[in-house]
Amino acid sequence: MKRCAEAAAALAGLLAALASSPAPAASPRYCDTPKTLSAAQHDSLLRFGAVIKAELEKTGHHVALLARSGLELGRFDQRYSHAGVGLKAGAEGTWAVRQLYYACEEGQPRLFDQGLPAFVLGGDEPDLGYVSVLLLPPEPAAQLAATARDRRQALQLLSPSYSANAFPFSTLHQNCNQWLAELLAFAWGGLQADEPAAARALAQRWLQTRGYVPTVFDVGWRVMMWFSELIPWIHSEDHPTEDWALQRYRVSMPASIDNFVRAAVPGTERLEFCHTPQHVVVHRGWLPIADGCQPGPDDTVVKLQ
Repeated sequence: MKRCAEAAAALAGLLAALASSPAPAASPRYCDTPKTLSAAQHDSLLRFGAVIKAELEKTGHHVALLARSGLELGRFDQRYSHAGVGLKAGAEGTWAVRQLYYACEEGQPRLFDQGLPAFVLGGDEPDLGYVSVLLLPPEPAAQLAATARDRRQALQLLSPSYSANAFPFSTLHQNCNQWLAELLAFAWGGLQADEPAAARALAQRWLQTRGYVPTVFDVGWRVMMWFSELIPWIHSEDHPTEDWALQRYRVSMPASIDNFVRAAVPGTERLEFCHTPQHVVVHRGWLPIADGCQPGPDDTVVKLQ
């Protein structure tokens, strides 16, 4: 089965394991089978997805940038780990999320279109989860939709080598969020290239010149960085020597993309959703929902129990 290649979540799990164990054998098995959901959890997540879909329908948009929470990244102050492009198929169609996935059995990345309910079900914490949605103004939205739906273009930007902590300005590896960032570059930069490596390099140069800033993971202990080499989907050779010296990784994350889009595309709106077994919260604006899915005074609350 395919497991979501959530950027840096494997790295975060590794560091958490190493922090509590002296042996690298404690490192997480990232491609393990996902947790089995109870009937109540499955129903709650499906209802959560239905709330998101209903809110998307109200907006009248046909394309959005979606991100979801995954493995615990709280120690790095990161709520979201995996992002993709949400596309609606026609006026009355369904929503699907086009994204980069890591196919564990094949040991390589793939592009995958996933229905919105399955995207929501892909989180790792069934009783508390978050989804972020960015809604773009008409022109950049149309440009992104056209580029994302151009499968040749989308595949041209797909690297054959996946790394959860891929450096955003190297073509050696790629993670799921970096593929999305490079897709944005082609959509909004009017870029063209004949070869995949040239396409990725061109996209990265465009991002750099427009001020794209990756997320910084301060590892804080070089031994952890050495142990990270034991996991096949984490690499260090693409990272600058100065980052290694500072014991940090710079990685594309949903927060990196949100910050870039907010600055680069005026008029972008944000919705955020979260769920517990008891309720769903619908939040509007760039300030985040409170931890623990606690609703604010202007939030909409949908009771699940």
